[in-house]
Amino acid sequence: MLGEQVVFAQGVGNAAVPAGGSAGVMVLLPMYAIIFAFFYFLIVRPQKKKQQEHQKMLETIKKNDEVVTTGGILGTVSQVKDKTVVVRVDDNVKIEVLRSAIASVTKSRAAG
Repeated sequence: MLGEQVVFAQGVGNAAVPAGGSAGVMVLLPMYAIIFAFFYFLIVRPQKKKQQEHQKMLETIKKNDEVVTTGGILGTVSQVKDKTVVVRVDDNVKIEVLRSAIASVTKSRAAG
């Protein structure tokens, strides 16, 4: 009797295996494409656009612009160099920071 139960269980197991195993992959492929498109348009593309705008802002920094660094330091640009910017934070206090450390330009003024 025990042998009959094992044979019955094996028969059910064999009957449950689908004949075409690749049909499941063809159903999942469009779903993966939709998920990829979802992540691209909601995460990757906006981040790339924001990065390009930040790069453009860094390239257009000029003297007398008021800036905020990524460290939270507020100051006025007193000199612009190739890779760095000299920021005046007080009357006689100037610091040199990398352009990439500028988080934002708060006020843009004409060079004087």
